[in-house]
Amino acid sequence: MLHREGIGMVFQSFYLIPSLSVIDNVCLPRVFRGESIYKRRREGISLLQRFGIAEQAYKFPDQLSGGQKQRVAIARALINNPPIIIADEPTGNLDSEAAYNLMVLIKELNEVDKKTIILVTHNIEYLHYGDRIVSMRDGRIISEEINKEKRPPEAVRKGKEVLAEGISPDLRILMKSFRNLTSQQIRGILVPYKSKQLLYHVLFGYAEEQVNTANGFLKELLFKNISLKEMKESLDKKFEDGGAGWDKRKVESFAQRISGLLEQSDIVVNSPEKAPGELLEYLTSLFDLELDDVLRRRFMDLLRQRMLNGIDGHGLKSQFDLTRIGGGLGLYSGTAEKIAREIEIIMLMGYSSQ
Repeated sequence: MLHREGIGMVFQSFYLIPSLSVIDNVCLPRVFRGESIYKRRREGISLLQRFGIAEQAYKFPDQLSGGQKQRVAIARALINNPPIIIADEPTGNLDSEAAYNLMVLIKELNEVDKKTIILVTHNIEYLHYGDRIVSMRDGRIISEEINKEKRPPEAVRKGKEVLAEGISPDLRILMKSFRNLTSQQIRGILVPYKSKQLLYHVLFGYAEEQVNTANGFLKELLFKNISLKEMKESLDKKFEDGGAGWDKRKVESFAQRISGLLEQSDIVVNSPEKAPGELLEYLTSLFDLELDDVLRRRFMDLLRQRMLNGIDGHGLKSQFDLTRIGGGLGLYSGTAEKIAREIEIIMLMGYSSQ
């Protein structure tokens, strides 16, 4: 009852039920109160009107943008009128404009509706919204302070606009193209920012936001909140529609690699007796290795040792790189490094702290 009536939750990943319409997602917490569908939908529509998305009421979540999804999630958190709202990285999947609009909305809930807002964030730019700032590390409180410099979001935005007036036109255009470019980055860390953007562009072929969004979907897959098929659909969906905006071919190759790694980790965990043989065949195929019987036996033995934690990744790499005469596999150093890393990733995927 406390959870249902006293606390509203807003999540980074929205957690809207895809098979329900927007209005039914919003009204879901009211279903358990046994009231009429007419009454709860009327109040749900009222909330959607307040947040400017009433016209989306009978659409489904996959038809909405990221900002719209988060507004639906907030409406759902408010439908039972709880005094406390817990917002867990609510701007994590939003672009800078949508994040700003969402923070304005959260500020209004605090100051106008008198809701207590507990906001979890890794972004120091949002600290000025809070009355009290509690810093944590590894689950422990390390500091707590009253915010004496709380400013309205309008002042923050105005400050950015004033800053923008003093910069060159080419940088102003860049600020529009790369929305994560903050005032701090303009003042002193442009080189690291350039380096990061160049790295994402060359290695992945996508913007940082697209890679980060994909990382969010991958987390959901590992948490078993979505299927591999759902992850592929999300990666392929347009970025402005809440997806990652990846190319279909990239999505397919990425999904195949992830699927292969997870399949091997599952074998390591659930079928340890046959894991070395399965892993040998997987690695031989993936890296196009040509191994005779002697080298296959050596490879198998090393894999067994790794399964039993008798050797680590560095040891594997050394043995793969060692000459055949010296008792190793005689692989090229680069290939040895890649295979050892592949094995360690598979072991990591299968690791459980339980």
